[in-house]
Amino acid sequence: MDGTVVDVPYDWKKIKQELHTGGTPILSYIESLDEPEKSMKRRRLEEFERTATLRAEIMPGIPEFLSSLKNRGGKTALVTNNSRKNVDYLLHKFKLCFDVVLSRECGLWKPSGAPLIAAMKKMNLSPRECCAVGDSWFDIKAASEAEISRIFILNADRDEFIGSEAEIFSSVAELRKHLGC
Repeated sequence: MDGTVVDVPYDWKKIKQELHTGGTPILSYIESLDEPEKSMKRRRLEEFERTATLRAEIMPGIPEFLSSLKNRGGKTALVTNNSRKNVDYLLHKFKLCFDVVLSRECGLWKPSGAPLIAAMKKMNLSPRECCAVGDSWFDIKAASEAEISRIFILNADRDEFIGSEAEIFSSVAELRKHLGC
């Protein structure tokens, strides 16, 4: 979602520093904590996210891309590490609809492939029938673990993904042209 469907101005470096994650992925770090520290840090993360979510903008071309996929009979899933509250807000704000929406409250999050596997199961699809679209190494790792071989990354910094099995596109328009939709 964040960085792929919507542009959300997160300051991940600041968030990680304030939460003292020590390089561990934020959600994994928070889940490893004991109470009451776990709840306190979860609330602080939610504060950061909510502030950024209110300033989110739709990524150019996403509504048309999703519409094109639906018109072709494609199914779509949104798999995000964001909270369901923020996801619902953004889906409503930008009038977006997905066949399946999985947020971190399902207990599965990237870079694990588990949430993508759960989404495929809900849509009754196999990995060979799917592609994954994301913007980060977490997305590549998750898709690879879910055995999805067609991985598309939307990111202007192609050099960051040298050596990955993903195809890199600088925009949704470039991806749409590649896919012919």
